[in-house]
Amino acid sequence: MTLALADVGALLELAPVQRAGLALWLAAVGLPVIGVIIVGLDIMPVRFAMMHVALFGIAVGMLTGLDPMLCALAACALAGAGVAPLAATPGGLSGAMGLLMSLSIAAALLLLSVSGVNASGAFALLWGSILSVGTPDLIVLGILAAVVPGLFWWRRRDIGLLLYDRELAHCSGVPVRALTAALLVLVAIAVAGAIKLTGALLVDALTLLPALAARRLGSSLKSITLWAVGIGVVVNLTGFLLALWLDWPPGPVLVLTAGSLVLAVHCLPERRIGSWRAPASASLPSSH
Repeated sequence: MTLALADVGALLELAPVQRAGLALWLAAVGLPVIGVIIVGLDIMPVRFAMMHVALFGIAVGMLTGLDPMLCALAACALAGAGVAPLAATPGGLSGAMGLLMSLSIAAALLLLSVSGVNASGAFALLWGSILSVGTPDLIVLGILAAVVPGLFWWRRRDIGLLLYDRELAHCSGVPVRALTAALLVLVAIAVAGAIKLTGALLVDALTLLPALAARRLGSSLKSITLWAVGIGVVVNLTGFLLALWLDWPPGPVLVLTAGSLVLAVHCLPERRIGSWRAPASASLPSSH
């Protein structure tokens, strides 16, 4: 079933739809940069672990009567800071993420079971509820849209060196531990902040997929990041409008839109895959 353009226009006049559109636009400014960081640091397991941690935070919020999403953000931020020391070696971080996923989901299920709290509300966030976005969610996404690009621009040289080579960054005077911890906390908060938009299971549409497409198009860290943000804006707004027109759930449509764009980009003739994780013999990528 598809709606007439006039019907879509009428939907766009509704406050929940406008809040959802604004949330997706804010997410497109900050979250693709998080995707660039995830790919650059090679910390793919982190986003899966934080989905489980967010579910635990939601369970705590439902039990205590506090805002579930704020509890999820707090839980993810603490978890991100807690695992930061393990990021010194990729193997140590991967193992910690596996343990964190198992413990978080077990604790969430146990908490929901023994407390008698209706688990359907918590698990509903696994699938997203974009039209229920409220002012607190917009505030969180607005902060991320300001802080993530701001931190990236402020410390772009240090971040570029860190993503290129950790040892080289350390030898160049970059505060590797502190910067890695800050980036992990941002990744954790971003994953939690995006859950209501697409659901925990589909959060890659807002973070990772734009970054994957941007790596094919950019030739430096700066250009890759700009491409990721631009792709995020196009995917989010196009996917949302398409979902309204088709009367389909926005989360899956956003993922399919982003995935289609990634596939299309990778079908283009290869110029140069922008990579700041090149071999050591290659020249350092520009951050300008």
